[in-house]
Amino acid sequence: MPNDYFQFQQFRIAQSHCAQKVSTDACLLGVATDLTGATRVLDLGTGTGLLALMAAQRAPAATIEAIEIDPLAAAQAAANVAASPWASRMAVRPLSLAAYAATQPPAVVGTDLRFSHIICNPPFFRRSLAPPDAARATARHAGAASLTFGAIVAFAAAHLRPGGTLTVLLPPPEMQHFVQEALAGQLPLRAQLAVRHRPGGRITRCISEFGHVAPAAVPQRELVIQDADGAYSADFRALLAGFYLAF
Repeated sequence: MPNDYFQFQQFRIAQSHCAQKVSTDACLLGVATDLTGATRVLDLGTGTGLLALMAAQRAPAATIEAIEIDPLAAAQAAANVAASPWASRMAVRPLSLAAYAATQPPAVVGTDLRFSHIICNPPFFRRSLAPPDAARATARHAGAASLTFGAIVAFAAAHLRPGGTLTVLLPPPEMQHFVQEALAGQLPLRAQLAVRHRPGGRITRCISEFGHVAPAAVPQRELVIQDADGAYSADFRALLAGFYLAF
C-alpha cells in the first residue's frame, strides 16, 4: 500500500484521504512548469495539495490558490498547506471549478486579480471504464468531474492575465485532444515537454503550456526519467534536486 505521507525536503504530503497519491507525474509537472514572474497561481484539482505547495516553494513572491471538489481531499490538502512554511500565502477551496469561477471578480484596471499561472494535472481516462472507487473515478476520469478539458480551457481563457500561462500534464493521445480544445478556446500551444521513462522508449506524458498569444514556433523539448541502467537521469535529478530527499 502507498505510504500515508510523502516527505519532501521542505514539506510533507499526508495523503491517506486522497484518491490520487503523490506520483512522479505530479512531481514532474510541479518542477517543469515555468513560473517565471508568477504573482498569482491556481492549481486546478489539487488533490493532496502537492502542485500548490511546489509552486509556493518555487515562486516566493506568488500567492497560491488551489481548488478540490472532493471534500476529504480538500481538507487534507488544507492541512498539508497549514503545516507548510508558506501557509500565509496559500488557500485551498473545497469547490468545483464552476463554483470557484462564480467567486472570481471581474478584471478592473489597476486591480487585475486574474492569474499569472494556472496548473492542472487533469483527469484523462476519457474512454476507459471507470474504476469502482468513486473518489478515484472523479480524480482520474474526465467525464466524472467538473475538470473536463473544455471547462479547463474556458476557465483559463477567461481568468488568465495577458501573457499568463496554463500548464497541463497528459498522455500523448489525450494531449492531442486537449491541444485542439485549447486552440478552439483561443489558448494556443506555446511550449511542450515530452517525457520518456527510458532512452528510446515511447513518450508516456506531455507537459504543455498554453497562452493567449501563439508563438512563431512552439519549443519542443524532451526529458528522459531513467538512464538505460535504470538510474535516475541527470536531467531528472536536476529538476527534482530541491524536492526529493534522495537528491
